[in-house]
Amino acid sequence: MSNFNSPIRLSSSVVRHLKQYRVRRMGSNPLLPHSRSFTTTEGHRPIIVHKRSLDILHDPWFNKGTSFSFTERDRLDLRGLLPPNVMSTEQQIERFMVDLKRLEHQARDGPSDPNALAKWRILNRLHDRNETMYYKVLIANIEEYAPVVYTPTVGLVCQNYSGLFRRPRGMYFSAEDRGEMMSMVYNWPADQVDMIVVTDGSRILGLGDLGVQGIGIAIGKLDLYVAAAGINPQRVLPVMIDVGTNNEKLLKDPLYLGLQRHRLDGDEYLAVVDEFMEAVFTRWPNVIVQFEDFQSKWAFKLLQRYRSTYRMFNDDVQGTAGVAIAGLLGAVRAQGRPMIDFPKQKIVVAGAGSAGIGVLNAARKTMARMLGNNEDAFQSAGRQFWLVDAMGLITEEREDIDPDARPFARKVKEIHRQGLREGASLVEVVKQVKPDVLLGLSAVGGLFSKEVLEALRGSTSTRPAIFAMSNPTTNAECTPEEAFSVVGDNIVFASGSPFKDVDLGNGSIGHCNQGNNMYLFPGIGLGTLLSGSRIVSDGMLQAAAECLAAYMSDEDVLKGIIYPSISSIRDITKEVAAAVIKEAIEEDLAEGYRELDARELRKLSQEEIKEYVLNNMWSPEYPTLVYRDE
Repeated sequence: MSNFNSPIRLSSSVVRHLKQYRVRRMGSNPLLPHSRSFTTTEGHRPIIVHKRSLDILHDPWFNKGTSFSFTERDRLDLRGLLPPNVMSTEQQIERFMVDLKRLEHQARDGPSDPNALAKWRILNRLHDRNETMYYKVLIANIEEYAPVVYTPTVGLVCQNYSGLFRRPRGMYFSAEDRGEMMSMVYNWPADQVDMIVVTDGSRILGLGDLGVQGIGIAIGKLDLYVAAAGINPQRVLPVMIDVGTNNEKLLKDPLYLGLQRHRLDGDEYLAVVDEFMEAVFTRWPNVIVQFEDFQSKWAFKLLQRYRSTYRMFNDDVQGTAGVAIAGLLGAVRAQGRPMIDFPKQKIVVAGAGSAGIGVLNAARKTMARMLGNNEDAFQSAGRQFWLVDAMGLITEEREDIDPDARPFARKVKEIHRQGLREGASLVEVVKQVKPDVLLGLSAVGGLFSKEVLEALRGSTSTRPAIFAMSNPTTNAECTPEEAFSVVGDNIVFASGSPFKDVDLGNGSIGHCNQGNNMYLFPGIGLGTLLSGSRIVSDGMLQAAAECLAAYMSDEDVLKGIIYPSISSIRDITKEVAAAVIKEAIEEDLAEGYRELDARELRKLSQEEIKEYVLNNMWSPEYPTLVYRDE
C-alpha cells in the first residue's frame, strides 16, 4: 500500500508503528502460527500521503481534525492551522455527540423535516470532513444510527436528494455516457475497489422510481458494509446508473439532477448495464458488485444474466430471501420444534415482486434440501406456499402470469378443494389455509388489516408468525401493536423496518424483530471477498442464512426473539462471513485472498477462518500519516 523505504526522515513514533506492524505480520497469535501469510490487520498501517497543510484538512480520508499530534502537525505543515489542544478520539466523539444532540432540532428545515433527517444531515456533514470519526461514531452507536443512514430514513433522503445534494459521492453512469464508460472508470481515484453497490433508482425501497436520487440507497448501504463488515471505506464505490426516470414529478422538476427523459427499456437498457459491468470489472477484476433496488422487471433478469460470470448478487432478491429464511427457521424454533420441521409450515405470501419471489424460491430450496433435495422434494415443498398479489391468489388460471411467479401458481383442483379460487382475496386465503406464517413483501402499508389479522387467529399453528417486511416504515403491512392486539400475545412478529417492542401488560413484552438485510449482506460481501470465490453461489447464500438462523440461543427464540440485536452486528458479520468462506471452500470455489492462496485457505479450521475474517476487518483508527513529495 505504501513504500516504507522512501528516503524521508521518519519520526520515532512512525518507527515504533512500523516495528509493531512488523511484529503483527510475523504473527504472535498461538492459534495462527502462520498468520503472517494471511492477516492484514486492516487500518493499522502507516500511510504515505502526497499532500500537506490545508489539503490534508480538506481530505475526509486523512483528516483527523484536532487529533493530529504535534509531530504530525510539524511533518504535515499543520502547526498553526489547528487549535493548540490535541484531543483524543474519545474527546472528539464526546464533542460531536454533544453538538449532535444540540443541533438535531436546529438542523431541521421546518415542521416537515423529521428528527431522523436532521440527524442524517449532521452525520453527513461529519462524513464529508472526517471519514474515520464518522465510522467510529456509526459503529459505536450502530443501533441508533443504522436506521438513520439506512432504512427507514434513507428513503426520505432519496426522495429529497436533489435538494440535499452538497458534494458528489460515488459515480454516475448515464445513458449519455454510452461508449465512454471504459475510460470513465479511471476517473475514480482508488486503484483498488472491493465493493460496489449499484442502483438504477427504479424501485427505491417501496417508494417507486426516484431516478438519480436513488444514489442515496447505494451510499447508505456501503456505510453499513464499512460499519458492519469492516470493508475499507477507501475501497467502496456507490454507483448510480441513470437511464432516465418515469416519475413525471421528477421529469417536470427544474431542480432534478438526473436525466429528464423517460427510462430506456429493452436492449437499449441492457446495453448500458452491460457496458457498466464490463468497465468496472476491467479496471477492478476482483470487485464485488451488489445490485440494489432495481425494479422487479429487471432484478431477476440481470441477476441471471451476470451471476455466473461476475462476482455479483442482488440484495433485494437474495439478501432479503436469506434474512427471511433465517426468520422463518427461527419461527419454527419459537414453536419449540426443530428447524428440520420447516417443510411442514404453511406459508401465505403477500407480494409477488422481486423480493417476494426471491423469498419463495429460497424457501422452496431450503425445504427441498431438508426433504432429500430431489425432484419429489422440490414438488412437495412448492405445495406449502400460497402467493397473493394485487389481483388476489395466483393460480394456473391467471392470464399473462409473470414467468417468475408461475412456479408458485396453485393448481385449480387443489384450491377448489380448499374452498378458494383464482383471485381470492388475502382475507379469504388466510381464513381457508389457516397458515403458520403470514409473510408480507407487498410494499403496501396496512395490507394486513384487522380483518386479515382476525382471520389469522384461526391458524392451526401453536404460535403463528407475522412478517411485515416491506420498507420503509410507512409501507409495513401492519405494526406490531396491531398484530399483538388482534391476533394475540402468543405470536412471533418481524418487520423490515425498526419498531419498538410492545408492552403487553403484566410484565410481558411482545418482541418486534427487525428482519434487516443488514444481518446478511455485509457478511455475504466480506465472505465472498476473503474467499476469493469468483461467483456468489446459492450454497454460499444458504450458508449465510442458516448461520444467522442458528445465531440466537434457544432461550431467546422461545421468547419470540428470532433476530439478534443490531448492536452485535460486527460479530454477526464475522460469523456469517466465516460460514460463507467455509461453503466456498467446500464447493471448491475459493481461490484465496491476498497472501493466502486457496491451498492454505483450505487448511484453516473453523476457528481459524473466524480469526482470518476478524484480522481483515477494517476498524476506524487514525493511521500514522507520513508525507512524501510525488
